[in-house]
Amino acid sequence: MAGGGLVSAPENAVSRPRTIVTADPELDDLNSMIRLLLFSNEVEIEGLVYASSRFHWRGDGAGTEFFLPDREYDAPQTSWRWAPGERFIDDAVDAYAEVYDNLVVHDPRYPDPSHLRSLIREGNVDFEGDISSESPGSRLIADALLDDRPGPLHLQLWAGPSTVARALLSIEQRFAGTADWERIREEVSAKAVITKFASQDATYDEYIAPTWPGIRVIEVATLAWGYMARKTIAAHDQHLLGAEWMRDNVTSVGPLGALYRVWGDGRQMVPGDLTDYFHLSGLSADELRARGYQVWMDPQPAGEWISEGDTTNMLNLLAPGLRAHEHPSYGGWGGRYVRTDEGADTWGLADAAFRPGGAEWADGAPAGDEGSVVRWFAHAQADFAARLRWSVTPRFEDADHHPTLTVDHGVDLEVAAGSETRLSVVVGGPGGAHAQVRWWIHREAGTCTADVVLEPAEGSEVTVRVPGDARPGDTIHVVAEASDPRTPLPLHAYQRVILTVAAG
Repeated sequence: MAGGGLVSAPENAVSRPRTIVTADPELDDLNSMIRLLLFSNEVEIEGLVYASSRFHWRGDGAGTEFFLPDREYDAPQTSWRWAPGERFIDDAVDAYAEVYDNLVVHDPRYPDPSHLRSLIREGNVDFEGDISSESPGSRLIADALLDDRPGPLHLQLWAGPSTVARALLSIEQRFAGTADWERIREEVSAKAVITKFASQDATYDEYIAPTWPGIRVIEVATLAWGYMARKTIAAHDQHLLGAEWMRDNVTSVGPLGALYRVWGDGRQMVPGDLTDYFHLSGLSADELRARGYQVWMDPQPAGEWISEGDTTNMLNLLAPGLRAHEHPSYGGWGGRYVRTDEGADTWGLADAAFRPGGAEWADGAPAGDEGSVVRWFAHAQADFAARLRWSVTPRFEDADHHPTLTVDHGVDLEVAAGSETRLSVVVGGPGGAHAQVRWWIHREAGTCTADVVLEPAEGSEVTVRVPGDARPGDTIHVVAEASDPRTPLPLHAYQRVILTVAAG
């Protein structure tokens, strides 16, 4: 290799990301939970927490009425869109337990169902934004933030922030005024990485942001993966939302697939919920309104995709070779993020079709096409379908598997301006025998504006030509991508190599 020097890969480039998920009982959270469990071999799940939001809260069981005048409810409520004995997380783990013996054949890293059950907690669910007392979920989060394991710890907010806010408040109450407080706040802030789909209650704006300004916060709200996915998914991928594809690859495939929610499946998360009409099919929006439903998106044909709105919280953790979990600006399955002016370390989707402002969608923000997310949609869906197939396939050789990619010389290199650097990969794994490799530069992720050239763009080796006008400190993100084109739903492997232009 000419003009380069090896720098050791960071630990988190090879270790599995740690994560805790907080979720409320909406059908998109259930669907996202199913996906998370199928990818639980790729992450280290440390908590599955029932949480509340402006859209879902349980009530205290004592008949206490709760009312906020700017919410969907126009009269005091004792609970809001929360089924008695709600257990959607438990249901998903139960379905996972039914197929665990098959999944572990395909990857022994899948966690035992009993371990996942031990991680389920109830968070602050009584009322929207209530952080007046600790909950089992908030204590689990606080304990994880205070443990001696190095960060980061990815806190996924599929619901409102209140359970995480309560965990942070408990840490503040324990240490504020002590000699350790500033050190503890700095360490917790460095460890926690919050991803959130908007602020679904007020506790982020009112407590987390002003009290914990050093925490990295990534706003992952998108049209893609949500109820409005049809507005942004590329035309050639729209069939992945259709009834035929969903039936063939998801809903007919084992207990986890059967649990997955699609249009017209006859199920409601909370019986009688007039905002949830997704169980019905064959009715127009006007006909649904005539039945009393609050119709906020057009009804779709039976069997079609509904939503996984919170999946962008997890996607950048699930394809480790892309290294998107290392920094928001790198980009991966869940999109690429840029700094915002909302805080010291806050990030938003670079090409968001809309941007959340408080609890509502802000007007006037420049619209994007969410290309940094939707470019990966087919890859992620193929991977999801393959894992569902694993769940019903007891023999390893009877299912498709990923190739593996190993980059010679490491994944973080220093190079000189005007140099040529040769990169090579070894393709292996059960899916590697016929895999083809292509190389490309993720230009948006790097800082080098000079014209870097890759030759050839395909094959196990590539030469990176760094122009002489590249500036010291510039970064160049080179991605190797392998897949088997012979399969109808090819599985991909990736490896990102980051080249940094040396001084002098």
